[in-house]
Amino acid sequence: MAITDWPEDERPREKLLLRGAAALSDAELLAIFLRTGVPGKSAVDMARDLIHEFKTLTGLFVASRTEFCAMHGMGDAKFVQLQAVLEMSRRALAEEMRQVDALNSPEAVRNYLRLALAGKAHEVFCAVFLDSQNRVLAVEELFQGTLNQASVYPREVVKRALAHNAAALILAHNHPSGVAEPSRADENLTQALKNALALVDVRVLDHFVVGESCAISFAERGLL
Repeated sequence: MAITDWPEDERPREKLLLRGAAALSDAELLAIFLRTGVPGKSAVDMARDLIHEFKTLTGLFVASRTEFCAMHGMGDAKFVQLQAVLEMSRRALAEEMRQVDALNSPEAVRNYLRLALAGKAHEVFCAVFLDSQNRVLAVEELFQGTLNQASVYPREVVKRALAHNAAALILAHNHPSGVAEPSRADENLTQALKNALALVDVRVLDHFVVGESCAISFAERGLL
């Protein structure tokens, strides 16, 4: 059945206008993005197929062009649209993060880092550099690959902090496994960086470990 044949208050667009975007399922939101279906499948059916294939919205968002376009009804135009939407979301969250006190507004930082790092196929280590008022100066991706004390060089983090004249920073990295629980190696690395940065009077305010569906804060866990 075509979506136009559904009861009006069950159609994704009408439902959004009536109840707000939060009332829609993942598939319904994605169907609005897709706009139209293909013969034999509505936009909602196609959205469900995409979520089934990629497991989660995050999995869909980080899918490669080849993986995305291999799905029936998808193509370069839809892939480009999706990447544009994601980049606009990242920039909007980055703007929000820059306008607040990062220490008193951890959710703004958490939301940005989740969108920036969740779902990546490899580990990425980044830093959010802050001024003396805890306002964001810059966000930089510093290291990639398997992260441990041997591959994340404290001196490089110190150099970048000094280059930005940062008074503090927030560390972050992702776990490609999707599990955000900090490991003992994560704790050791955080302590090593905290000690190195303390020598140049730069504070480590937090370290977020980003998984598929959440970001764990070291500060909230009492690990700093």
